Amino acid sequence: WERWVSFLSNTLKHTTDKNITVICKQCPGEKKLSAAVSSTSNLLKHLTRQHRQSLLSEPSSSSMDNTAATPKMIAGYVVEEMLPLRTVESPSFRCILNKIPACGKKAALPDRKTFSTYLDKCYADMEMELKETFESLEYISTTADIWTSHNKSFLGMTAHWIDPSTFVRGHAALACERVRGRRTYVIGNEIEQVHSAYGLNSKVTATVTDNGSNFIKAFRMFQKSDSDEESEEDEEVTFTDVEQTLSTESEGQFSLPPHLRCASHTLNLIFHDVEKWLQANEAKFIYRSATSKCSAMWTKANCSSVASELVDNFFKKKLIVPVSTRWSSFHDALSRITDIPLAELNTVCTQFGIKCFTDREYLFLKEYCIVLKPLTVALDILQGEEHCYFGILLPTLEILMSRTLALQDELKLTASLPDIIAIKVRFSSMMDNKEAKLAAVTLPKFKLRWIREEEKKDMVRPMLTTECRGLSLEDQQPAQDHKNPANSTDDFFSFEEDDCTYSAETEVMEYLKSAGSELGVLSQFPRIKTISLYNTATPSSAPVERLFSLGNLVLTPRRNRLSSERFERLTLMRYNNFFKNNTAK
Repeated sequence: WERWVSFLSNTLKHTTDKNITVICKQCPGEKKLSAAVSSTSNLLKHLTRQHRQSLLSEPSSSSMDNTAATPKMIAGYVVEEMLPLRTVESPSFRCILNKIPACGKKAALPDRKTFSTYLDKCYADMEMELKETFESLEYISTTADIWTSHNKSFLGMTAHWIDPSTFVRGHAALACERVRGRRTYVIGNEIEQVHSAYGLNSKVTATVTDNGSNFIKAFRMFQKSDSDEESEEDEEVTFTDVEQTLSTESEGQFSLPPHLRCASHTLNLIFHDVEKWLQANEAKFIYRSATSKCSAMWTKANCSSVASELVDNFFKKKLIVPVSTRWSSFHDALSRITDIPLAELNTVCTQFGIKCFTDREYLFLKEYCIVLKPLTVALDILQGEEHCYFGILLPTLEILMSRTLALQDELKLTASLPDIIAIKVRFSSMMDNKEAKLAAVTLPKFKLRWIREEEKKDMVRPMLTTECRGLSLEDQQPAQDHKNPANSTDDFFSFEEDDCTYSAETEVMEYLKSAGSELGVLSQFPRIKTISLYNTATPSSAPVERLFSLGNLVLTPRRNRLSSERFERLTLMRYNNFFKNNTAK
């Protein structure tokens, strides 16, 4: 019906359940036309007979919209579905588009070269939108990692922020560019260039990477510290070879933001600690025999269709096969096996031709899964993105330690295993980190609840008060001055406000007593809100890993000739959902 709005009245009168009556705008007077609800053939006959010239001369708004929307819709389909660019020249694809009815003149379908130019324009628009978004933000965090595919290395980077007005977590992919060489300078230089391209050099609170030695060395060498200037005064004068200095690349022309190591990757290292302990301890014999039987089941079910069908018919679910890229998959695979009763499990083992599990082995696997269950839950929490903040790290570790140690009395074969999960050793630098404590306390969901010892609470509370005392309310503009409009009399009786009326101590006390666990509560506490921006960073580098998972779907073996620049643009537009978010524009 929208096609006839310019010719017919907007008032539609249903005379019956099947017919409808409208008024023609082109005819003098009130010319009433009747048509079926499911068909507009009568209306089309009247317009073609009586107003043919008007119908042909007046451009249809729907046809104009169709012409303008066709390139964007095609680009959205190709990018979102990660299809090759040659799709636009595919005869079957063009046949589908030609079959779609449209009013007026159809838009010409683009060829591959024209379509590539249009994608470049869309990518430039996306970059412009991101830069405009970053200009309005004060604090942004990034993640970085290196991915290798088809003998090519790519540096991926994502940005994360919290909207200061709505407290909504935002994220975007910044780069997935080709890097050559593994030198520390190359990594540091590329990260700094990406930050500079988006104007983020002075806004990045931290960059999160994995525990790779290349990233650790790069940030150790190029990270800017407050003590650099002081140390320069105490250093002795040294002489260097000028020719050697000029022949090497200058590595001091840029500085990197603070560095955070991926918490999920560190937790995964604890899994390796547990495995090493089991391989070297007295439990190694039962561990090896139990896991070897599990591996035999996984191999049999994964390589034989008959065995796979047998598992489906007997257990009504498939066995989970461990994957090296999914860190908790080994625990999940063992949990799936231990969920099966021992009698049924041995029945399947007999049909597979595998040695049956003993009661001791089955109990060992049960206890192994019980001990590592809190670790896998913590791993999943820290790999979040939408509602995952830097302040979640310390409360997660505290709960993980308490729950793991609480299991010790219930274990028989693995009673000493919880002691191997050394959270404090792996996260020793983070346990006493000031920014991590402030980030956790300024999350209304936690406050001081995650701290069990009163002594630690008495240490963190003054820390928060001291941090608030160092902030000025002049720049915060708290939303408390909702008074009557000022007039000339009020201007005459103007006095200086007492800064002590709402001190830092009072704000901290009111915040800790306040109810509610949403971030919107921080709007009532301007100093706490400013400090809570420590939560801008993510506790892990999982977001950039998701970018690489997406890139693996774009850079397929059939598209290995895709240029690095084109691959980066397609991947970033897909990750940022550029066309999906701009559909209504």
